[in-house]
Amino acid sequence: MSVKPIIVWFRRDLRLSDQAALNAAIETRRPIIALYILDDVTPKHRKMGAASRWWLHHSLCSLDESLQKLGSKLILRCGESAEILEQLSQESGADAVYAMHHYEPWWRNAEKAVRDKMTLHLFDGNYLLPPGVLKTGSGGPYKIYTPFWKALRPHMPPRPPLPAPDAIMTSNLPNSDNLDDWNLLPTKPDWAGGMRNKWQPGEAGAARHSRLFVDKAAYYDEQRNSPSIEGTSLLSAHLHFGEISPATLWHAHEKAGGSVEVFLKEIVWRDYAQNVITQYPKYGSENARERFDALPWRNIEDDAVKADFTAWKQGRTGYPIVDAGMRELWATGIMHNRVRMIAASFLIKHLLIDWRHGEQWFWDTLVDADYASNAVNWQWVAGTGIDSNMFVRIMAPLSQSEKFDAADYIRKWVPELANMDAPYVHDPEEYGMTPNAYLRKIIGHKEARARALEAYQIVKS
Repeated sequence: MSVKPIIVWFRRDLRLSDQAALNAAIETRRPIIALYILDDVTPKHRKMGAASRWWLHHSLCSLDESLQKLGSKLILRCGESAEILEQLSQESGADAVYAMHHYEPWWRNAEKAVRDKMTLHLFDGNYLLPPGVLKTGSGGPYKIYTPFWKALRPHMPPRPPLPAPDAIMTSNLPNSDNLDDWNLLPTKPDWAGGMRNKWQPGEAGAARHSRLFVDKAAYYDEQRNSPSIEGTSLLSAHLHFGEISPATLWHAHEKAGGSVEVFLKEIVWRDYAQNVITQYPKYGSENARERFDALPWRNIEDDAVKADFTAWKQGRTGYPIVDAGMRELWATGIMHNRVRMIAASFLIKHLLIDWRHGEQWFWDTLVDADYASNAVNWQWVAGTGIDSNMFVRIMAPLSQSEKFDAADYIRKWVPELANMDAPYVHDPEEYGMTPNAYLRKIIGHKEARARALEAYQIVKS
Protein backbone atom coordinates (compact mmCIF):
# COMPACT_ATOMS: atom_id res chain seq x y z
CA MET A 1 0.00 0.00 0.00
CA SER A 2 1.51 3.32 -1.09
CA VAL A 3 1.88 6.13 1.38
CA LYS A 4 -0.02 9.29 0.50
CA PRO A 5 2.19 12.33 -0.02
CA ILE A 6 1.91 15.71 1.68
CA ILE A 7 1.83 18.99 -0.24
CA VAL A 8 4.02 21.70 1.25
CA TRP A 9 2.52 24.92 -0.07
CA PHE A 10 5.16 27.65 -0.35
CA ARG A 11 4.12 31.30 -0.56
CA ARG A 12 6.12 34.09 1.08
CA ASP A 13 8.29 31.58 2.93
CA LEU A 14 10.77 30.62 0.23
CA ARG A 15 13.40 28.99 2.42
CA LEU A 16 14.44 25.62 3.81
CA SER A 17 15.91 26.85 7.12
CA ASP A 18 13.47 27.62 9.92
CA GLN A 19 10.58 26.55 7.70
CA ALA A 20 8.11 25.08 10.18
CA ALA A 21 5.66 23.69 7.62
CA LEU A 22 8.38 21.84 5.72
CA ASN A 23 9.94 20.59 8.95
CA ALA A 24 6.61 19.24 10.21
CA ALA A 25 5.91 17.53 6.90
CA ILE A 26 9.32 15.84 6.94
CA GLU A 27 8.69 14.56 10.46
CA THR A 28 5.68 12.56 9.16
CA ARG A 29 8.15 10.46 7.09
CA ARG A 30 5.81 10.71 4.13
CA PRO A 31 6.69 11.78 0.57
CA ILE A 32 6.58 15.53 0.04
CA ILE A 33 5.46 17.62 -2.91
CA ALA A 34 6.99 21.09 -2.66
CA LEU A 35 4.60 23.43 -4.46
CA TYR A 36 4.51 27.09 -5.41
CA ILE A 37 1.37 28.54 -7.00
CA LEU A 38 1.44 31.77 -8.97
CA ASP A 39 -1.99 32.98 -7.89
CA ASP A 40 -3.02 36.22 -9.57
CA VAL A 41 -6.70 35.40 -9.04
CA THR A 42 -7.11 35.38 -5.28
CA PRO A 43 -5.33 38.72 -4.59
CA LYS A 44 -7.40 40.47 -7.32
CA HIS A 45 -5.97 44.02 -7.61
CA ARG A 46 -3.24 43.07 -5.11
CA LYS A 47 -1.35 40.69 -7.36
CA MET A 48 2.39 41.20 -7.20
CA GLY A 49 3.89 44.22 -8.90
CA ALA A 50 6.54 44.10 -11.60
CA ALA A 51 9.56 44.47 -9.31
CA SER A 52 8.29 41.77 -6.95
CA ARG A 53 7.74 39.43 -9.87
CA TRP A 54 11.34 39.92 -10.96
CA TRP A 55 12.49 39.01 -7.46
CA LEU A 56 10.09 36.06 -7.30
CA HIS A 57 11.52 34.50 -10.47
CA HIS A 58 15.02 34.41 -9.05
CA SER A 59 13.90 33.36 -5.58
CA LEU A 60 12.01 30.39 -7.03
CA CYS A 61 15.10 29.41 -9.02
CA SER A 62 17.12 29.49 -5.81
CA LEU A 63 14.57 27.45 -3.86
CA ASP A 64 14.32 24.84 -6.60
CA GLU A 65 18.09 24.49 -6.72
CA SER A 66 18.20 23.95 -2.95
CA LEU A 67 15.39 21.40 -3.10
CA GLN A 68 17.10 19.46 -5.87
CA LYS A 69 20.22 19.14 -3.73
CA LEU A 70 18.03 17.35 -1.17
CA GLY A 71 16.49 14.96 -3.69
CA SER A 72 13.33 16.94 -4.39
CA LYS A 73 12.25 19.73 -6.75
CA LEU A 74 9.84 22.65 -6.76
CA ILE A 75 6.54 22.03 -8.54
CA LEU A 76 5.11 25.15 -10.17
CA ARG A 77 1.46 25.72 -10.97
CA CYS A 78 -0.50 28.80 -12.00
CA GLY A 79 -4.10 29.57 -11.00
CA GLU A 80 -6.37 30.00 -8.01
CA SER A 81 -4.73 28.43 -4.98
CA ALA A 82 -7.65 26.38 -3.66
CA GLU A 83 -8.45 24.99 -7.10
CA ILE A 84 -4.82 24.12 -7.86
CA LEU A 85 -4.35 22.40 -4.51
CA GLU A 86 -7.52 20.35 -4.97
CA GLN A 87 -6.45 19.42 -8.50
CA LEU A 88 -2.97 18.43 -7.36
CA SER A 89 -4.43 16.38 -4.54
CA GLN A 90 -6.49 14.40 -7.03
CA GLU A 91 -3.48 13.94 -9.32
CA SER A 92 -1.06 12.82 -6.63
CA GLY A 93 -3.25 11.26 -3.95
CA ALA A 94 -2.02 13.82 -1.39
CA ASP A 95 -4.47 14.10 1.48
CA ALA A 96 -3.03 17.07 3.38
CA VAL A 97 -1.48 20.48 2.81
CA TYR A 98 1.15 21.92 5.13
CA ALA A 99 1.80 25.67 4.92
CA MET A 100 2.95 28.68 6.87
CA HIS A 101 0.36 31.13 8.22
CA HIS A 102 -0.11 34.24 6.09
CA TYR A 103 -2.20 37.21 7.20
CA GLU A 104 -2.87 39.34 4.14
CA PRO A 105 -6.67 39.37 3.64
CA TRP A 106 -6.50 37.46 0.36
CA TRP A 107 -4.32 34.72 1.84
CA ARG A 108 -6.68 34.34 4.79
CA ASN A 109 -9.51 33.94 2.28
CA ALA A 110 -7.46 31.41 0.32
CA GLU A 111 -6.68 29.39 3.46
CA LYS A 112 -10.39 29.23 4.27
CA ALA A 113 -11.18 28.06 0.72
CA VAL A 114 -8.47 25.37 0.92
CA ARG A 115 -9.71 24.18 4.30
CA ASP A 116 -13.21 23.80 2.84
CA LYS A 117 -11.82 21.34 0.29
CA MET A 118 -9.11 19.39 2.12
CA THR A 119 -7.02 19.11 5.28
CA LEU A 120 -4.82 22.14 5.85
CA HIS A 121 -2.18 22.37 8.58
CA LEU A 122 -0.85 25.88 9.21
CA PHE A 123 2.33 26.76 11.11
CA ASP A 124 3.78 29.95 12.55
CA GLY A 125 7.23 31.34 11.89
CA ASN A 126 6.95 34.20 9.40
CA TYR A 127 6.72 36.66 12.32
CA LEU A 128 8.23 36.90 15.78
CA LEU A 129 4.81 36.23 17.27
CA PRO A 130 1.57 35.37 15.48
CA PRO A 131 -0.60 38.47 14.95
CA GLY A 132 -3.28 38.75 17.61
CA VAL A 133 -1.34 36.89 20.31
CA LEU A 134 -0.47 40.05 22.23
CA LYS A 135 -3.45 41.62 24.01
CA THR A 136 -3.93 44.92 25.76
CA GLY A 137 -5.06 45.11 29.38
CA SER A 138 -8.66 45.19 28.17
CA GLY A 139 -8.14 42.06 26.08
CA GLY A 140 -8.11 43.72 22.67
CA PRO A 141 -5.39 43.90 20.02
CA TYR A 142 -2.77 46.63 20.07
CA LYS A 143 -3.25 49.57 17.74
CA ILE A 144 -0.27 51.75 18.71
CA TYR A 145 3.31 50.69 18.03
CA THR A 146 5.10 51.74 21.23
CA PRO A 147 2.92 49.73 23.65
CA PHE A 148 3.01 46.86 21.14
CA TRP A 149 6.82 46.89 21.27
CA LYS A 150 6.81 47.03 25.06
CA ALA A 151 4.42 44.09 25.23
CA LEU A 152 6.41 42.00 22.74
CA ARG A 153 9.88 42.67 24.16
CA PRO A 154 9.54 40.34 27.20
CA HIS A 155 8.73 37.46 24.81
CA MET A 156 12.09 37.81 23.09
CA PRO A 157 14.32 36.22 22.03
CA PRO A 158 12.13 34.05 19.83
CA ARG A 159 12.51 30.29 19.85
CA PRO A 160 15.72 29.03 18.20
CA PRO A 161 15.51 28.71 14.40
CA LEU A 162 14.95 25.25 12.95
CA PRO A 163 17.82 23.84 10.87
CA ALA A 164 17.41 23.10 7.19
CA PRO A 165 16.62 19.45 6.41
CA ASP A 166 19.32 17.05 5.19
CA ALA A 167 17.03 15.29 2.73
CA ILE A 168 13.43 15.31 1.50
CA MET A 169 11.52 12.17 0.61
CA THR A 170 9.67 12.26 -2.72
CA SER A 171 7.95 9.82 -5.07
CA ASN A 172 6.18 10.18 -8.40
CA LEU A 173 6.29 13.96 -8.51
CA PRO A 174 3.58 15.59 -10.65
CA ASN A 175 4.21 17.71 -13.70
CA SER A 176 5.37 21.27 -13.24
CA ASP A 177 4.99 24.48 -15.18
CA ASN A 178 8.11 25.95 -16.74
CA LEU A 179 9.12 29.03 -14.76
CA ASP A 180 10.16 30.93 -17.90
CA ASP A 181 6.64 30.52 -19.28
CA TRP A 182 5.33 32.69 -16.43
CA ASN A 183 7.09 35.72 -17.96
CA LEU A 184 7.99 37.21 -14.59
CA LEU A 185 11.09 38.90 -16.00
CA PRO A 186 10.90 42.11 -18.05
CA THR A 187 12.01 41.83 -21.65
CA LYS A 188 10.68 44.69 -23.79
CA PRO A 189 12.24 46.71 -22.34
CA ASP A 190 14.47 44.96 -19.85
CA TRP A 191 14.51 47.52 -17.03
CA ALA A 192 15.96 45.16 -14.40
CA GLY A 193 19.68 45.74 -14.99
CA GLY A 194 20.09 47.80 -11.84
CA MET A 195 18.31 45.18 -9.77
CA ARG A 196 20.47 42.39 -11.16
CA ASN A 197 23.55 44.35 -10.15
CA LYS A 198 22.33 45.01 -6.63
CA TRP A 199 20.49 41.89 -5.49
CA GLN A 200 20.96 38.18 -4.99
CA PRO A 201 17.42 36.90 -4.38
CA GLY A 202 17.06 33.62 -2.53
CA GLU A 203 17.99 32.05 0.77
CA ALA A 204 21.73 32.22 0.12
CA GLY A 205 21.49 35.92 -0.69
CA ALA A 206 19.52 36.53 2.49
CA ALA A 207 22.13 34.73 4.57
CA ARG A 208 24.89 36.74 2.88
CA HIS A 209 23.23 40.09 3.62
CA SER A 210 22.62 39.01 7.20
CA ARG A 211 26.31 38.17 7.66
CA LEU A 212 27.40 41.45 6.09
CA PHE A 213 25.13 43.40 8.42
CA VAL A 214 26.40 41.84 11.66
CA ASP A 215 29.28 44.31 11.97
CA LYS A 216 27.01 47.26 11.11
CA ALA A 217 24.13 46.41 13.41
CA ALA A 218 25.74 48.06 16.44
CA TYR A 219 25.80 51.39 14.56
CA TYR A 220 22.31 51.13 13.11
CA ASP A 221 20.81 54.15 14.85
CA GLU A 222 23.77 56.34 13.97
CA GLN A 223 23.86 55.41 10.28
CA ARG A 224 20.36 54.38 9.19
CA ASN A 225 19.16 57.92 8.46
CA SER A 226 22.04 58.94 6.22
CA PRO A 227 21.26 58.06 2.58
CA SER A 228 24.93 58.47 1.63
CA ILE A 229 25.95 55.65 4.00
CA GLU A 230 24.73 52.08 3.51
CA GLY A 231 23.70 51.80 7.15
CA THR A 232 20.53 49.78 6.62
CA SER A 233 20.42 45.99 6.49
CA LEU A 234 19.14 45.52 2.89
CA LEU A 235 17.16 42.58 4.27
CA SER A 236 13.59 43.81 3.80
CA ALA A 237 12.97 42.02 0.48
CA HIS A 238 14.53 38.81 1.81
CA LEU A 239 12.21 39.04 4.82
CA HIS A 240 9.20 39.79 2.66
CA PHE A 241 9.72 36.72 0.50
CA GLY A 242 10.53 34.61 3.54
CA GLU A 243 14.05 33.77 2.41
CA ILE A 244 15.13 34.33 5.99
CA SER A 245 12.96 34.23 9.10
CA PRO A 246 12.69 37.06 11.64
CA ALA A 247 13.73 34.60 14.35
CA THR A 248 16.94 33.86 12.46
CA LEU A 249 17.66 37.57 12.11
CA TRP A 250 16.97 38.25 15.78
CA HIS A 251 19.34 35.54 16.96
CA ALA A 252 22.02 36.59 14.46
CA HIS A 253 22.08 40.23 15.55
CA GLU A 254 20.68 40.63 19.06
CA LYS A 255 24.13 40.58 20.71
CA ALA A 256 25.75 43.09 18.35
CA GLY A 257 25.62 45.75 21.06
CA GLY A 258 25.51 49.49 20.47
CA SER A 259 22.21 50.60 18.97
CA VAL A 260 21.19 47.18 17.67
CA GLU A 261 17.90 47.42 19.57
CA VAL A 262 16.82 50.10 17.11
CA PHE A 263 17.26 47.51 14.35
CA LEU A 264 15.35 44.92 16.38
CA LYS A 265 12.53 47.44 16.70
CA GLU A 266 12.36 47.56 12.91
CA ILE A 267 11.76 43.81 12.85
CA VAL A 268 9.05 44.33 15.45
CA TRP A 269 7.52 47.10 13.30
CA ARG A 270 6.97 44.43 10.65
CA ASP A 271 5.05 42.35 13.24
CA TYR A 272 3.11 45.46 14.26
CA ALA A 273 2.06 46.12 10.65
CA GLN A 274 0.69 42.58 10.37
CA ASN A 275 -1.30 43.13 13.55
CA VAL A 276 -2.78 46.26 11.99
CA ILE A 277 -3.97 44.57 8.81
CA THR A 278 -5.53 41.67 10.71
CA GLN A 279 -7.68 44.32 12.41
CA TYR A 280 -8.14 46.49 9.31
CA PRO A 281 -7.90 44.31 6.18
CA LYS A 282 -8.56 47.30 3.91
CA TYR A 283 -5.75 49.38 5.39
CA GLY A 284 -4.09 49.63 1.99
CA SER A 285 -7.10 51.37 0.44
CA GLU A 286 -9.08 53.09 3.20
CA ASN A 287 -8.18 55.85 5.64
CA ALA A 288 -8.03 54.48 9.18
CA ARG A 289 -9.15 57.91 10.42
CA GLU A 290 -12.46 58.41 8.63
CA ARG A 291 -12.42 62.20 8.97
CA PHE A 292 -9.66 62.25 6.35
CA ASP A 293 -12.18 61.02 3.80
CA ALA A 294 -13.17 64.69 3.56
CA LEU A 295 -9.67 65.92 2.72
CA PRO A 296 -9.79 67.66 -0.69
CA TRP A 297 -7.04 65.85 -2.56
CA ARG A 298 -6.17 67.22 -5.99
CA ASN A 299 -7.92 65.29 -8.76
CA ILE A 300 -5.46 62.84 -10.31
CA GLU A 301 -7.44 63.00 -13.58
CA ASP A 302 -6.64 66.67 -14.07
CA ASP A 303 -3.78 67.18 -16.53
CA ALA A 304 -1.73 69.36 -14.19
CA VAL A 305 -2.05 66.89 -11.31
CA LYS A 306 -1.27 63.96 -13.57
CA ALA A 307 1.84 65.78 -14.76
CA ASP A 308 2.93 66.38 -11.15
CA PHE A 309 2.40 62.72 -10.33
CA THR A 310 4.44 61.67 -13.35
CA ALA A 311 7.22 64.07 -12.35
CA TRP A 312 7.27 62.54 -8.87
CA LYS A 313 7.40 58.99 -10.23
CA GLN A 314 10.21 59.85 -12.63
CA GLY A 315 12.27 61.82 -10.12
CA ARG A 316 11.82 65.15 -11.92
CA THR A 317 10.41 67.39 -9.18
CA GLY A 318 13.32 69.83 -8.82
CA TYR A 319 13.86 68.66 -5.25
CA PRO A 320 17.16 66.75 -5.42
CA ILE A 321 16.64 64.35 -2.51
CA VAL A 322 13.16 63.43 -3.71
CA ASP A 323 14.40 62.92 -7.26
CA ALA A 324 17.34 60.84 -6.07
CA GLY A 325 15.05 58.55 -4.10
CA MET A 326 12.58 58.03 -6.91
CA ARG A 327 15.37 57.28 -9.38
CA GLU A 328 17.00 54.86 -6.95
CA LEU A 329 13.63 53.12 -6.63
CA TRP A 330 13.23 52.75 -10.39
CA ALA A 331 16.78 51.51 -10.89
CA THR A 332 17.10 49.08 -7.98
CA GLY A 333 13.59 48.34 -6.66
CA ILE A 334 14.51 49.80 -3.27
CA MET A 335 14.72 53.23 -1.66
CA HIS A 336 16.55 54.31 1.46
CA ASN A 337 14.12 54.33 4.40
CA ARG A 338 14.63 58.00 5.37
CA VAL A 339 14.19 59.03 1.73
CA ARG A 340 11.02 56.93 1.46
CA MET A 341 9.45 59.09 4.15
CA ILE A 342 10.61 62.30 2.47
CA ALA A 343 9.37 61.20 -0.96
CA ALA A 344 6.04 60.00 0.42
CA SER A 345 5.53 63.20 2.38
CA PHE A 346 6.33 65.23 -0.74
CA LEU A 347 3.64 63.46 -2.77
CA ILE A 348 1.04 63.77 -0.02
CA LYS A 349 1.68 67.25 1.32
CA HIS A 350 3.65 69.17 -1.29
CA LEU A 351 1.64 67.84 -4.23
CA LEU A 352 -1.56 67.14 -2.27
CA ILE A 353 -2.01 63.83 -4.09
CA ASP A 354 -3.87 61.04 -2.30
CA TRP A 355 -1.48 58.69 -0.50
CA ARG A 356 -3.14 55.69 -2.17
CA HIS A 357 -1.65 56.63 -5.54
CA GLY A 358 1.82 56.59 -3.99
CA GLU A 359 1.14 53.32 -2.19
CA GLN A 360 0.17 51.71 -5.49
CA TRP A 361 3.32 53.01 -7.20
CA PHE A 362 5.48 51.59 -4.43
CA TRP A 363 3.54 48.33 -4.65
CA ASP A 364 4.56 48.00 -8.29
CA THR A 365 8.16 49.21 -8.04
CA LEU A 366 9.47 47.97 -4.67
CA VAL A 367 11.11 44.56 -4.48
CA ASP A 368 10.05 44.52 -0.81
CA ALA A 369 6.44 45.55 -1.52
CA ASP A 370 4.74 44.19 1.58
CA TYR A 371 1.01 44.90 1.90
CA ALA A 372 1.06 45.52 5.64
CA SER A 373 4.29 47.49 5.88
CA ASN A 374 3.62 49.53 2.75
CA ALA A 375 0.11 50.50 3.84
CA VAL A 376 1.07 51.23 7.46
CA ASN A 377 4.04 53.35 6.39
CA TRP A 378 2.02 55.39 3.89
CA GLN A 379 -0.78 56.02 6.37
CA TRP A 380 1.77 56.95 9.02
CA VAL A 381 3.21 59.66 6.77
CA ALA A 382 -0.23 60.81 5.61
CA GLY A 383 -1.53 61.18 9.16
CA THR A 384 -4.50 58.99 8.27
CA GLY A 385 -3.38 55.87 10.17
CA ILE A 386 -4.40 54.64 13.61
CA ASP A 387 -0.81 55.32 14.69
CA SER A 388 0.64 58.05 12.52
CA ASN A 389 2.44 61.33 12.20
CA MET A 390 0.26 64.45 12.37
CA PHE A 391 -0.75 65.76 8.95
CA VAL A 392 0.40 69.25 9.92
CA ARG A 393 3.96 67.99 10.43
CA ILE A 394 5.18 68.62 6.91
CA MET A 395 8.66 67.44 6.08
CA ALA A 396 10.92 70.05 4.52
CA PRO A 397 12.83 67.96 1.95
CA LEU A 398 15.58 70.53 1.37
CA SER A 399 16.50 70.90 5.04
CA GLN A 400 16.10 67.13 5.54
CA SER A 401 18.59 66.60 2.73
CA GLU A 402 21.18 68.80 4.40
CA LYS A 403 20.44 67.51 7.92
CA PHE A 404 21.04 63.90 6.92
CA ASP A 405 24.01 64.67 4.65
CA ALA A 406 22.49 63.33 1.44
CA ALA A 407 24.97 65.09 -0.88
CA ASP A 408 26.76 61.95 -2.11
CA TYR A 409 23.43 60.15 -2.45
CA ILE A 410 22.10 62.94 -4.66
CA ARG A 411 25.25 63.00 -6.77
CA LYS A 412 24.94 59.26 -7.35
CA TRP A 413 21.32 59.21 -8.44
CA VAL A 414 20.92 62.65 -10.02
CA PRO A 415 23.85 62.83 -12.45
CA GLU A 416 22.87 66.36 -13.50
CA LEU A 417 24.14 67.42 -10.06
CA ALA A 418 27.12 65.06 -9.88
CA ASN A 419 29.70 67.85 -9.91
CA MET A 420 27.95 70.15 -7.47
CA ASP A 421 29.36 70.75 -3.99
CA ALA A 422 27.43 71.04 -0.75
CA PRO A 423 25.43 72.94 0.29
CA TYR A 424 24.42 73.85 -3.28
CA VAL A 425 23.62 70.28 -4.28
CA HIS A 426 20.77 70.13 -1.76
CA ASP A 427 18.94 73.09 -3.33
CA PRO A 428 20.67 74.43 -6.45
CA GLU A 429 17.72 76.66 -7.35
CA GLU A 430 17.94 78.53 -4.04
CA TYR A 431 21.57 79.38 -4.76
CA GLY A 432 20.91 80.32 -8.39
CA MET A 433 23.04 77.40 -9.57
CA THR A 434 20.53 75.09 -11.27
CA PRO A 435 22.30 73.32 -14.18
CA ASN A 436 20.61 73.55 -17.56
CA ALA A 437 20.03 69.79 -17.51
CA TYR A 438 18.16 69.91 -14.19
CA LEU A 439 14.64 71.12 -13.48
CA ARG A 440 13.26 73.97 -11.44
CA LYS A 441 10.98 73.02 -8.53
CA ILE A 442 7.48 72.08 -9.62
CA ILE A 443 6.18 73.89 -6.53
CA GLY A 444 7.81 76.00 -3.84
CA HIS A 445 8.03 74.64 -0.31
CA LYS A 446 6.19 77.55 1.34
CA GLU A 447 3.45 77.49 -1.30
CA ALA A 448 3.01 73.73 -0.94
CA ARG A 449 2.93 73.91 2.83
CA ALA A 450 0.28 76.64 2.81
CA ARG A 451 -1.89 74.67 0.38
CA ALA A 452 -1.65 71.50 2.47
CA LEU A 453 -2.54 73.30 5.69
CA GLU A 454 -5.50 74.99 3.99
CA ALA A 455 -6.77 71.60 2.81
CA TYR A 456 -6.34 70.22 6.32
CA GLN A 457 -8.68 72.90 7.71
CA ILE A 458 -11.59 71.09 6.05
CA VAL A 459 -10.65 67.87 7.86
CA LYS A 460 -10.00 69.72 11.10
CA SER A 461 -13.38 71.46 11.06
